[in-house]
Amino acid sequence: MLSCAGADRLQTGMAHAFGKPIGKVARVKIGQILFSVRVREQHQKVAVDALRRAKNKFSGRQRVVVSRKVGFSQLSHEEVEKLQEEGRLETKGDHAKEIRKHGPLDRILGQ
Repeated sequence: MLSCAGADRLQTGMAHAFGKPIGKVARVKIGQILFSVRVREQHQKVAVDALRRAKNKFSGRQRVVVSRKVGFSQLSHEEVEKLQEEGRLETKGDHAKEIRKHGPLDRILGQ
């Protein structure tokens, strides 16, 4: 039940005393990502299985997609290996970034 245009909450009914709404609802669009999980490769099967079981708790159809990218970055596994061999990958703890081939020469040449 929507109370007005642009309502930020959806009610699932009037249960319990004083007309308190029960249940939780979120508005999602078609194709919107519901969960994004980052795990090590050795734990990938467990994470995919957990998400497969969790998707049954939501109405509609969901699918589990395994990304070809590393973590939440825009780099693929092959690109990361290549950049590591060239020494052009700067790791910052929880993320990594490519060292571009422009800027000060001492930084590019590693002197």
